[in-house]
Amino acid sequence: MATVAAATMEITTPSKVEGTSGSADAQQLSILVEFTGGLEMLFSDQRRHALQIPAMDKNDSPATIAYLIDYLCENTMRDSRKELFVLDRHLRPGILVLINDADWELEGEEAYEIQNGDNILFVSTLHGG
Repeated sequence: MATVAAATMEITTPSKVEGTSGSADAQQLSILVEFTGGLEMLFSDQRRHALQIPAMDKNDSPATIAYLIDYLCENTMRDSRKELFVLDRHLRPGILVLINDADWELEGEEAYEIQNGDNILFVSTLHGG
């Protein structure tokens, strides 16, 4: 009987959470953002950032990679050299992006709508010499 009750509890609990529309979790996305190839120096020399970002942008549209890039510049980047990451409010050429291990070109690039649990990797191919 204890097993049946536990199984019922597992089924009931997630549906209650999903049905909660006004919770803070419903308004936030938990994502992992990683930087390599030297980009980590722009982000406090930290390669991995577990972030909670708003699920909607300022226009009440779903958060996209374009929104994430702005968000990172405004909230996560501590280095003043933003031009090493963005150029004219777009990701600088020479930076590869992987969304859940897939090239962002296959996912819609800056228009990709971020999902809860996404892993987004930025890799710089630009090197000094």
